[in-house]
Amino acid sequence: MSVDAFTLISRAQGSYVRAIDDGPIEDWPEHFTDDAFYTVTTADNHRRGLPAGVIWANNKAMLRDRISALKEANIYEPHAYRHLLGQPAILSEEGDTVACETSFLVIRITGNGPTDIFASGRYLDEYVLGHGTALLKQRVVVCDSSRTDTLLVLPL
Repeated sequence: MSVDAFTLISRAQGSYVRAIDDGPIEDWPEHFTDDAFYTVTTADNHRRGLPAGVIWANNKAMLRDRISALKEANIYEPHAYRHLLGQPAILSEEGDTVACETSFLVIRITGNGPTDIFASGRYLDEYVLGHGTALLKQRVVVCDSSRTDTLLVLPL
């Protein structure tokens, strides 16, 4: 395992969750390559090899559209997330591409309601490293539960 890869990925993940949790949310798509793939699925669907996801995007433009819709078109109860991440486990390195897995826990904070556990699971990632940065080429968000108690508005 390369210490540089671990450091770059750790920094990228910190910046990624900060964009979602603290904003600006418009920075979130910038953590991806132009041809990135992003999906949110359940552990059961992932285990069975089913491609359907709660969220599915196959390029950065689709991620930007999701944020535009979130800001301009969608109507939802105001809320925020707080991500808690495990350390990334580097699974493989090939050239400038690194595969890793990271556990996550997401707490949801509602405006007039409780703070509760919203999602837990793992990120299955493929990062491209270069010029001192790590960008997501692929992120498969595998949620432990097959149920989401409300609309998944913000990305995980």
